[in-house]
Amino acid sequence: MRYVPEVAVWETTLKCNLRCTHCGSAAGDARINELSTKECFTVIEQLSELGCQDVSLMGGEPLVRKDWKALGGAVKDLGMDLCMVTNGILVPDNIDALEALKPKVVGVSIDGLKDTHESIRGKGTFDRTMKAVDLLIDRNIQTTLITTVSKTNFNDLPPLADLIKGKGCNWQIQVAMPFGNFSRDLLVSEEDFYAAAMFIAKQRIENRFEDMPVIGAHCFGYHSKVLPGCRWSGCTAGITSMGLTSDGGVVGCLSMGNDRFIEGNIRDRSLREIWEDPDAFAYNRKFTKKDLGPNCSGCRYGKRCKGGCNSVSMSLTGRFHNDPYCFRRIERQLLNI
Repeated sequence: MRYVPEVAVWETTLKCNLRCTHCGSAAGDARINELSTKECFTVIEQLSELGCQDVSLMGGEPLVRKDWKALGGAVKDLGMDLCMVTNGILVPDNIDALEALKPKVVGVSIDGLKDTHESIRGKGTFDRTMKAVDLLIDRNIQTTLITTVSKTNFNDLPPLADLIKGKGCNWQIQVAMPFGNFSRDLLVSEEDFYAAAMFIAKQRIENRFEDMPVIGAHCFGYHSKVLPGCRWSGCTAGITSMGLTSDGGVVGCLSMGNDRFIEGNIRDRSLREIWEDPDAFAYNRKFTKKDLGPNCSGCRYGKRCKGGCNSVSMSLTGRFHNDPYCFRRIERQLLNI
């Protein structure tokens, strides 16, 4: 079977201008020996040759790289869609360049109302982030606000919805997992996870799509009997998506820990050689139902679902295909349905 990396998520640098308490990458300082501009151009060329459609530049903070505009331009020049994920702080200084690149979407992290957001990301960050969001929207750049949910900001979801509604941007809600800077003590419970899913469903019912499109990230969506839109066809890592680290590592998904499960390095082998290696990404490409963990074995959806999100599964249980944050499992155990 031939696999095509339709989406590449690229940690262009680990350097960041913030020190967020939930950062899974533990970003701050650049990695030793990060890829040069020339090496990055080679990666972009090889992504295009593999048939990649979307390239998402992130970090760390991608805007701290002096060559980010050149990298974004190369992505566009080779016919791929450009996406970016930023904390927003440097957006005002770079808004003209962002507008010129015409990205498909820019994701901006917003983790609660002012006090909560700044307890996570630092004093003075909230107003600067919201200014960035307004600038992006004013320039007609498609914007997605990204909220990473933990015990710290769970109760901010309803008032945050009121703040976001009508701005004309998307809202992606995801759950913080215990790796990098994030403490397991702040992980939401299964009950709160399910409540967050109900909140997403409620927002999608009550608000017109054009007013506030709300989506759950890859950690939401496993075969609920109650909640709508919960079909899941398995983790895409190494199937239709790949992650790239700033020093050339190739992984299936950066959310599984960006220095873990590295299949190879572009300095040693071409991206095609790594991607097409018959032994690469074996946890997904060679998956069989017997690989399901105890949380998922015996489930009627197991073969299709592959045990949910592998990032959540590995973070919480130490193995793949064993995600405990599953709607069907929670409904059966907590709600008895």
